Amino acid sequence: MGMRPPTGLPSLSRRSRILLVTALVLAALLLIGPRLTDAYTNWLWFGEVGFRSVYHKVLLTRILLFLVVALVVAAIIWLSLLVAYRSRPVFVPVSGPGDPIARYRTTVMSRLRLFGIGIPLIIGVLSGLVAQSSWVTVQLFLHGGSFGVKDPQFHLDVGFYAFDLPFYRMVLNWLFVSVVIAFFANLVTHYVFGGLRLAGREGTLSNAARIQLAVLAGLFVLLKAIAYWFDRYALLSSTRKEPTFSGASYTDINAVLPAKLILLSIAVICALAFFGGIVLRDLRIPAMAAALLVLSSILVGAVWPLLVEQFSVRPNAATKEAAYISRNIEATREAYGLTPDKVQYTDYKSDSSPEAAAKTQADQQTAANIRLLDPSLLTPTFIQRNQQLQNFYGFPDTLAVDRYTINNQAGDYIVAARELQPQNLADNQKDWINRHTVYTHGNGFVASPANKVNAAPPADPSQVQQAAGNDVNAGGYGYPVFAVPGPNGTELKTVSDLFTPQDQEAIPVDQPRIYYGELISKTDSDYAIVGSNGQPAREYDTNDSQYTYNGAGGVSIGNWFNRLAFAAKYAERNILFSSAIGSDSKIIFNRNPRDRVEKVAPWLTTDGSAYPAVVDKRIVWIVDAYTTLDNYPYAQRTSLDGAVEDSIDQTTGRLLPRKEVSYIRNSVKATVDAYDGTVKLYTVDPTDPVLKAWSSVFPGTVKPESAITPELRAHFRYPEDLFKVQREMLANYHVDDPREFFTNNAFWSVPNDPTQEGAASGSHQPPYYVLIGDPKTGKPEFNLTGVMVGYKRNFLTAYLQAHSDPGNYGKLTVLRLPADAPAGPGQVQTSMTNYGPVAQQRNLLTASNQNKIKYGNLLTLPVGNGGILYVEPWYLERNSAGSNAPSYPQLVKVLVSYQDKIGFGATVQDALSQVGLSDLAGAATVQPNSTVTPPNQNQGNPPPNQSNPAPTVPIPAPSGSAAKDAAVAQINDALKAVQDAQKSGDLGTLGKALEQLQTAVNNYQKAGN
Repeated sequence: MGMRPPTGLPSLSRRSRILLVTALVLAALLLIGPRLTDAYTNWLWFGEVGFRSVYHKVLLTRILLFLVVALVVAAIIWLSLLVAYRSRPVFVPVSGPGDPIARYRTTVMSRLRLFGIGIPLIIGVLSGLVAQSSWVTVQLFLHGGSFGVKDPQFHLDVGFYAFDLPFYRMVLNWLFVSVVIAFFANLVTHYVFGGLRLAGREGTLSNAARIQLAVLAGLFVLLKAIAYWFDRYALLSSTRKEPTFSGASYTDINAVLPAKLILLSIAVICALAFFGGIVLRDLRIPAMAAALLVLSSILVGAVWPLLVEQFSVRPNAATKEAAYISRNIEATREAYGLTPDKVQYTDYKSDSSPEAAAKTQADQQTAANIRLLDPSLLTPTFIQRNQQLQNFYGFPDTLAVDRYTINNQAGDYIVAARELQPQNLADNQKDWINRHTVYTHGNGFVASPANKVNAAPPADPSQVQQAAGNDVNAGGYGYPVFAVPGPNGTELKTVSDLFTPQDQEAIPVDQPRIYYGELISKTDSDYAIVGSNGQPAREYDTNDSQYTYNGAGGVSIGNWFNRLAFAAKYAERNILFSSAIGSDSKIIFNRNPRDRVEKVAPWLTTDGSAYPAVVDKRIVWIVDAYTTLDNYPYAQRTSLDGAVEDSIDQTTGRLLPRKEVSYIRNSVKATVDAYDGTVKLYTVDPTDPVLKAWSSVFPGTVKPESAITPELRAHFRYPEDLFKVQREMLANYHVDDPREFFTNNAFWSVPNDPTQEGAASGSHQPPYYVLIGDPKTGKPEFNLTGVMVGYKRNFLTAYLQAHSDPGNYGKLTVLRLPADAPAGPGQVQTSMTNYGPVAQQRNLLTASNQNKIKYGNLLTLPVGNGGILYVEPWYLERNSAGSNAPSYPQLVKVLVSYQDKIGFGATVQDALSQVGLSDLAGAATVQPNSTVTPPNQNQGNPPPNQSNPAPTVPIPAPSGSAAKDAAVAQINDALKAVQDAQKSGDLGTLGKALEQLQTAVNNYQKAGN
């Protein structure tokens, strides 16, 4: 006798069932518990920042989308199972006592509800979990409007492609999923219950099974026909011709598009054939229909377009694709904000002689504001000068550039917030109490004029106004200054902190404490717990005082339920048991400004950098935010992380927005208060259709443009990431002629940064914020600038300026250089560094292996009504390997290049004079805000290595052959003095030694003549 098939699953004892249920409950808590905790703490956080309506709308949309998709998918599968089960054969033939299907049939019969309802629900829930992430698609479909621009092929508004088409395709995809799963569920059910048997050579299929499977297959083919219809519109985002251009090509329009319509017709016929097979009871008809559909999709959908491309397009590609390249050019310019009303092209060719450069007020302003400080090199110096010996304060790897008007004089400044840097805490500072309740905030806003370095104080205080602000070696410094002269020569500090009285602050700040910032939030667990709870102040403020936070930021954890939620969120029991937490306590978290903006506006993509600014005497972080699309018809697609990465990103590891887009707008500016974390969103491009759609989804979350105060608007900068993306696009899309576009002959390239070494040596040169004289008004204008070189060439072809000042904000100016254009950045860098005096000085400075030359940013400035001036600061950095002495880059030389001439001097004035720009050198020398030696910023505790330097006595220059030998001896003595000064770590002594070395080198050169 054969074995008796089991009647069901093995039974479990009562104890086993209890253990199983307990295990399942614990597993569910482990899976669902963290999500519930995050949901609750996020709900509290959104309430803190005043954006709970956003949280509710997103959550409700996700839940509804989850329910709809889960129920639809589950219902279709359940119906398929139900129909198959109810139409099962009454008598099920058994192949024998060992029939393996019998045991499965018995198991299913004993638990019909488990299988009949459980399987559809499980699949439905999984589908809903996947679908809920598409809430953006649903909301844009419900609230999207018109762009006012029609595509050139189907003449539909772009809004259809941006808002409607993604939704239709999403619905279609889920119907495909449902029908496919339902087909296999129906098939398996019929097989288990005997409607389908595989015995024999051909097997057997019951009439009910044949009908049901034919209906499902017919529905699938019918959905495929609908998909062919929508595929026609997707052709306008085709990638067939990438990287040449995006969008529908000649082959797409003349071969693929007709093929889609033919396949649509065949699919409809095949669907009817499947349905007809039900009536005719002949499986050969749907089988032939399926074969026809597969064959036609191969021949019509793939082979025919391939033949057209190979034999019709390729022999005449430039002519065939011209019309479609024109469409791509127009759409890309529209999608990336490069239309003629936003980009002004100017042929930059005129009188570029030195005499012409001296004539214009604009060039005088450009020379007066030449930026000497490289924000990517100065972080160590800022730390040494401003952290006041506290190891836990820090600055970002790359500082920011902004502009301020101080004493009625506008200028650009290197700025930074002095933040708390938790990873720098010492071991004895890292226990939980210190990390989260004592070291809670940073302190102060730091600013340094970008076009000045330290200079010795004049002998006569009345001559402060005439001091040479760019003088590097007067006093042997060459470091950033952190003070500017006020009215009547009084000193005003540009550091706003707890130690500086507000009447002495050049940039006054009411509340200098910083609880929200980029460094303070390097890890998710860097939260702060604040509040008095009737206890003495606990937070570190100064060496002599503590502080208790009284701002609006933070979520209350005064009740046990909230404490339990956050203890679970951070897996930290101290939140529950610490006596430092009481009824007044609040927890401050999500402290990164960019993260806060992205959380309150999840439909925005933020710029990779936020920068601090003082607005209305408050320190705020300004964050640029973008609306994006990935399916703008005919527009070129680009990956943001690839487009915006440059040499600075390679060295600092800045987080890049990783997203592929075909449309981008800087429609929103956001601010985050550094003290209380308040987030405000402002409209800066009210014409953006994507922003209009999201404003309809979340009404009231973005303030109108009229809410921007003049003081805030004055600190808006043209965003770097957007500029880099537009720069990449302009490299190709400045070309109007489609045939010229096809040949690549007129393309540009973004040059590599020639000042970088190592991993960043092959990376793009970053754009630079500079003050440039406006040719129309003669006033300085704060612009973001970049250059372009010829395609795979090194000569300069274009100069780009993105205007940041309120009057021209958002406009791009492209100066197109002539065919005999000057050398590009790479060529100029090579020429300057190989220039005899430069190479000699570099060899002398680095001869002892104790020093390292660091090249500052190579600035490109338009001067002379057609000329190009290159300026590069040289920094000297001590090689501190094996030494405890810190290394601070010191500006020691300035290189310039103009009209193939090279200037090399201790000051901008000297270098400009050497290339024939003496009048501009005079403009750079006389500046209303001349620097003085920075005052003590630590209330009697001077920063390390800072002294009041005295000018060195020049060494007399000998003459004759003996003079040459004497000069060599002087150089040797000077080099030894430089080495001794480096070992001592005294920056003042080092400055004097470098000045002595420069004098010795000059004497040697004179002796050689």
